[in-house]
Amino acid sequence: MTDSPVFIVSMGMISKLGSDSAESALALRHNHGRFTPLTLFDAGPDGPLPVAELTDLPVVSDPPRTHQLARLAADQAMAACIKPPEAIILGTTTGGMPATEIALEKGIDDPGAFRHHGVGTVAEDLARRYGCSGPLITLSTACASGATAIAVAAAMIRHKMVRRVLAGGADALCRLTYFGFKSLQVIDPAGARPLDRDRRGMSLGEGAAMLLLSDRPRSKDDLQLLGAGLSCDAHHPSTPHPEGAGALAAMQAALADAGLRPEQIDAINLHGTGTPDNDRAEALAVNALFDGSPPPLSSTKGFTGHTLGAAGALEAGIACLSIQNGVVPANAGTRTVDPALSLAPVASATSLSVGTVLSNSFGFGGNNAALVVGKPRVDRSGPGGSPARPLIVTGYACLSGSGRTAETLAALSARDTCRGCLSEPVICRDLNPRSVRRLKRLSKIALALAEELRQDVAESDRPQVISMGTGWGALSETSDFISRLQASGYQFPSPMDFIGSVHNAPAGQIAMLMAAKGANLTTSGGDYSFEQALMSADLVTRGSIAPALVMGADEAHATLSPLFDPSAAGQTSLSDGGGAILLRRGDTTDGVRIALAGYRSHRQPDAIEATIAGLGGANALNDRFGAILAGMPVAHRALAMEQLDRFVMQSGFSGPIIDFRPLTGEFATATAIAAVAGIHWVNTGTCAAGETGGHPMNLDGKGVLLLGLGRFITATLICAP
Repeated sequence: MTDSPVFIVSMGMISKLGSDSAESALALRHNHGRFTPLTLFDAGPDGPLPVAELTDLPVVSDPPRTHQLARLAADQAMAACIKPPEAIILGTTTGGMPATEIALEKGIDDPGAFRHHGVGTVAEDLARRYGCSGPLITLSTACASGATAIAVAAAMIRHKMVRRVLAGGADALCRLTYFGFKSLQVIDPAGARPLDRDRRGMSLGEGAAMLLLSDRPRSKDDLQLLGAGLSCDAHHPSTPHPEGAGALAAMQAALADAGLRPEQIDAINLHGTGTPDNDRAEALAVNALFDGSPPPLSSTKGFTGHTLGAAGALEAGIACLSIQNGVVPANAGTRTVDPALSLAPVASATSLSVGTVLSNSFGFGGNNAALVVGKPRVDRSGPGGSPARPLIVTGYACLSGSGRTAETLAALSARDTCRGCLSEPVICRDLNPRSVRRLKRLSKIALALAEELRQDVAESDRPQVISMGTGWGALSETSDFISRLQASGYQFPSPMDFIGSVHNAPAGQIAMLMAAKGANLTTSGGDYSFEQALMSADLVTRGSIAPALVMGADEAHATLSPLFDPSAAGQTSLSDGGGAILLRRGDTTDGVRIALAGYRSHRQPDAIEATIAGLGGANALNDRFGAILAGMPVAHRALAMEQLDRFVMQSGFSGPIIDFRPLTGEFATATAIAAVAGIHWVNTGTCAAGETGGHPMNLDGKGVLLLGLGRFITATLICAP
């Protein structure tokens, strides 16, 4: 089987450069762009710093600003598209935070005011807008989010999962990121000067870019996404590898994926934030890849500011404009190039025939993403799309209110409750106290799960790829940062809490623990975050032998959980925890295998029937599975019960059905614990007791089907060898 090409059939963008592609191209050609003092919110007693703020955008809370930006860019990309996209893959870091900050400051305690908080709600908003009923994946990998989203979307098309994907990134200015980066002292008060001898940091911006990707071109002029590469430094939570090792690995992977040699790249869009460390590391990586003679290059963040999760998508769009218009943009803001970097950035917009552009994006947690955009190539010699071998489970761990793996599985196997929150001393019992002394609850949960697996895993199965799902991210750090910021009159934010507040902070910690330098992904889609992590891991490891760790984890927070998570609201006590599985590619006889076989919106009229058909039909379903684990979030329980009844009626399934959320407690990634339980049961050949406290039931050699119900319907297969 050959892989499908990935065409960029349309795109939309909005940033300080302009409100669409045409305005942006004109601004780049004429070197237009400037920063202005922040006006969107109170900058505190120190006064406003220069930012790339979109002052014409209405200041409203519903929908939040990030959602507005995503809509504006996506509307442009979808303008000439008759059919809805089959999937939406979005990168973002702020989600509904611009509205959340205001609501928290006002002391609002109505959960409805926070319904847009989750970063996954941006993609969900677009799905409703365009009638997309297929998979949604929200990637929150800090400043690499947008590029990572495009890379994952391209993999979906390459491997023939879908034919049309809307992919990109969006982020708005908000207090969390503005004061957070300010607390790290990485904002240049004079405005960003990437690669400048006197550079002092970045300038923040806001914007969005969305690309409609397809397996076939709409016109002969459509460009292609030729390659993508993902890596992780596994070095430090916020500082890049000093020699740019991870950045180099991502660029090398992107070129290998595209089947190109370095000399076949015509231009480079640098990550180029303007911070001393980032620019130095990227310069070392670029010079290493191109043997000291790189093609024309520049950073466009002197025009757009650093748009965080939108940056990689926006700059992929700018790369397209470079090719379409034959212009390499200027390295805006630079006055005197730093000679220590050994780079010669383009000083002003330069006319040049450009056929291929390499675009870089790097972020907190050591996340690195590189994309290659170019004119269509018929001689592409990158990796082919041969059928992927199944994902084989080589290890598993879980953690719940009842204890670690053994205690949790014992409780679930007896259909006893494991609700609640495990004490931190028990969570951290196997962790080095020095390594976790500055970490808070979610990172500790994630590291506890990873460490349990690390102790038992064979060296050959040590993960290189990390894919973690979390519904709400690091709530403790987020709450503490915002509370301290507001209590101090916007004067004394905590830099440590800011670094820890990003959704991918736990995955970055796992990478450092495991020395995992492959793709590092964090997905966040509410109750379906774990399924998104599993799907993403599957996509980025196809054609690879790299072992992967897939995890789902969330923390309970007394204040924020009831506000953000509708299923936690109204609970008499909160629950949290998570589950993790180690995977490698293998043969069906090598061990228990797991696969996500369905992910569709409940708005699809035949969603249940399509799910059953995707499992091979009713007869095959009953032959393959001896039990069902059903996830029915309490906030959508009535809908989920209707779906389960319909599933049973249509499939004729007569085996045991375990309604696991009343046992695990209500938190977004409870599904990860259920997945571990299902794997354990298939391993042992028995499943949960028929009633509380009873004896386990025989599976008769069959597998377990993990159903996610509610707003989305997911089907995860756990099959015996």
